[in-house]
Amino acid sequence: MNTITKYVVLVTLCFIVNIVKAQETENDSISIKKIESKIKLLEEVKSKIQEEEREFLKTEVELINQQLEKGQITEEEAEKLKKEAAKKRALNIENRLAIVDNKIALMKRNEAYYDDNPSESLNFGVSIGSFTGLTFNSRNRPRKFDKRTTSDLVFALGFNNAIGDGQKIGDAYNFMHSGFVELGWAWKTRVFEDNNAVRLKYGFSVQWNKLTPKDDRYFVQNGNTTTLETFPSELKESEFRITNLVFPVHFEFGPSKKIERKNYFRYTTSKHVKVGIGGYAGFNIGTQQKLRFEEDGDRVKQKIRRNYNASPFVYGLSAYVGYGGIGIYAKYDLSPMFKDQTFDQNNLSLGFRFDLD
Repeated sequence: MNTITKYVVLVTLCFIVNIVKAQETENDSISIKKIESKIKLLEEVKSKIQEEEREFLKTEVELINQQLEKGQITEEEAEKLKKEAAKKRALNIENRLAIVDNKIALMKRNEAYYDDNPSESLNFGVSIGSFTGLTFNSRNRPRKFDKRTTSDLVFALGFNNAIGDGQKIGDAYNFMHSGFVELGWAWKTRVFEDNNAVRLKYGFSVQWNKLTPKDDRYFVQNGNTTTLETFPSELKESEFRITNLVFPVHFEFGPSKKIERKNYFRYTTSKHVKVGIGGYAGFNIGTQQKLRFEEDGDRVKQKIRRNYNASPFVYGLSAYVGYGGIGIYAKYDLSPMFKDQTFDQNNLSLGFRFDLD
C-alpha cells in the first residue's frame, strides 16, 4: 500500500509540474505579445509627438502675432520670438523621441516592460487604447495669452428667515436655528477688453433654505393652501426645508491687479475689494418637513416629503461685498414661498460667501 501511495504521489507531482510549466510557457507567450503590442504603440506615439509639437508651435506663433498686432512688440522682436519657439519645439521633438526610442530599446533588449517612474512618465507621450504608459500633460501646452473667463467653486452659508406683510424677521421663525447653505459653480468673464473693472459672474447653484417655526408649529397642506398650525403635542424639533436649483447672474465691480509675463497676462482680484449685484432664477427641486416629538412615551421622528404648494419657479435678488475670496452675502426671493396663498411669505438670507478660485 505504501508503494502504491508513493507512485500516486510521484505521478501527481509530475502532473502538477507539467501544468505549471505549461502555464509558464503560456504566460511567457502572452508577455511577449504584450511587449510587442506596447512597442507598436510606442512607434505610433513618435508620430503623435511630432504632430503635437507642431500644433504647440502653431499656437505660440499665433500668440506672438496677437502681441504684434496690439503693438506690444516690434516686428524684429516677433521674428526673434518665433525663431526661439521653433528651436524649442525642435529640441522638444528630439528629446521626446529619444525617450521613446530608449524605452523601445530597453523593452526589446530585456523582453520586459519597464516603468521606472510612473509619476513622471505621465508628463509626456499619449494614451492609445488601453495603453497608458505615456500621456501628454497640459504643462506642455503654451499658456493662453489672454484668458478672459475663469471659474471657481462657490460656497455660502448663514441665517435664513421669511417675512410677509406686517411681519418682521424672527416673528414666525426662530432666527438662530433657521439657516441656508448654497453650493455651486461660477464662471467669471471680463466685460471690457482693456481693463478688469467690471466682470460678469454666472453659473449654477443648489440652495438649501431651512426654516424653524416657533411655538410648536408646523406646516400643514390642505389642498392648495399651506398654513402654519399648532402641533397637538410639544415638538422637540420642527424644520422645514426648501431645496432650489438656481442660475445666478451678477455684475461684479472692483479693482484688480494685472500680472504681465513674457507670453501672457492675467488679472487677479486677490487682496482686493469686490462688489457683486444681480439675481437668480431657477426651480424648486425638493421640499421636506422634519418633526420630532413624543407620543405615548415613544420618541417619534418624521420626515415628510411633499410639495407643500411650494412655488415651482423661484427668482430673486442677491448681492455680496467681499475681500479676496470671502464676503458678506444676501439674497431675497421675489417669488413667494408658496403659490396661491392668501398671505405671501418671501425667503430672506444673510451670511458669508466663499469664492474658491
